[in-house]
Amino acid sequence: MSGSVFAIILFAAALHATWNAIVKGAGDKLMMTVLVAGAAALMAAAGLPLLPAPAVASWPFMAASAVVQVGYYLLVARAYHVADMSQTYPLMRGAAPLLVALVGVLWIGEALSPRAWLGIAVTCLGVLAMAAGGGGGSRQGVAVALANAVVIAAYTLIDGAGVRASGAPAAYTLWVFLLTGLPLVAWALLHRRPALGAAIARRWRLGLLGGACTLVSYGLALWAMTAAPVAVIAALRETSILFGTAISALVLGERVGAARLAAVMVIAAGAAVLRLA
Repeated sequence: MSGSVFAIILFAAALHATWNAIVKGAGDKLMMTVLVAGAAALMAAAGLPLLPAPAVASWPFMAASAVVQVGYYLLVARAYHVADMSQTYPLMRGAAPLLVALVGVLWIGEALSPRAWLGIAVTCLGVLAMAAGGGGGSRQGVAVALANAVVIAAYTLIDGAGVRASGAPAAYTLWVFLLTGLPLVAWALLHRRPALGAAIARRWRLGLLGGACTLVSYGLALWAMTAAPVAVIAALRETSILFGTAISALVLGERVGAARLAAVMVIAAGAAVLRLA
């Protein structure tokens, strides 16, 4: 993996942690999630006319990804409603890479080096240790976060294959965000119109920031999947937990114990191994 790809994925990880913190910090987390997804869809719609259409072979992947990612956004909102970000974010992001690696080898047929497997294992160990450390967490939060890890693994694999079949990574990414955001906004307009209107009036700037962060973050990750193995990119992207932990402690005011801080060092070691893979 080149140094430029490594740096780009770290930047994408920071953006991902940022939009999650925006959702966690909101009073109505579901409406903020809809606002973020809607803003990303709006930006996608603005950019699509400037790009070539993805290959027809990638369209089923786009549709499947959009369905799965609607569930992902709903589970994100639920996780942050019932538990701390410093507990649920590591679980959501940390359990997914191992699933991606195992299924990716069987489905996509990727061959990973022993060093890449070591990096994936260490990274997963670190984020899972961070989730376990500190105690006092919510069992419901753990259950929701683990369910969302399965969802994350699913759309990562779908998009890893879809973006490669598309011949147009940027357009593929924008279509996924458009197809994901539209049903979420439509649901909010039908069932929670006053709450959505209030969120737009008070939080539209944060919604735009979150939408830009999620769009750019995932777009960079999908681009990287065309230049390096999907499982390696998926695992390295989970270093977003480093940024998420700092935001949880310094911005959201959550208590992050010594055990979770030690786990950060394990994650950093896993990232270093992946850099050398």
